[in-house]
Amino acid sequence: MIMVTTYLTYLVISIGLTAWVAQTLHKNGRVFLVDVFHGNEALADSVNQMLVVGFYLINGGYVTLMLTIHVAVTTPQGSIEALSTKIGMVLLVLGGMHFFNLAIFSKIRHTAVAPKIASPYPNSDY
Repeated sequence: MIMVTTYLTYLVISIGLTAWVAQTLHKNGRVFLVDVFHGNEALADSVNQMLVVGFYLINGGYVTLMLTIHVAVTTPQGSIEALSTKIGMVLLVLGGMHFFNLAIFSKIRHTAVAPKIASPYPNSDY
């Protein structure tokens, strides 16, 4: 019974963390995306929603794949140790995805606001 309780606890915590992070990023990322897309709120909202869907799909898949515990959990201590490893991995993946998204959108924003440098060859494609 302790194994089933460990699995259920893992799922509740992991899904709860994923939902909380997704909603926080969705709410607070809107301003950033509006800036990235030069005030185009409809585009920013659309991209923001697609990011949330992708976030749920990737993290839901990861949480599901990581569900299996490869050691027999027979004590409360073993349960806590297994949960800490599993939830720690979920947190690392969530954090990694967050920083990856920030890096991508920062690059997009930097490219969009960087001044265009005039070509020294006005009649060429360079």
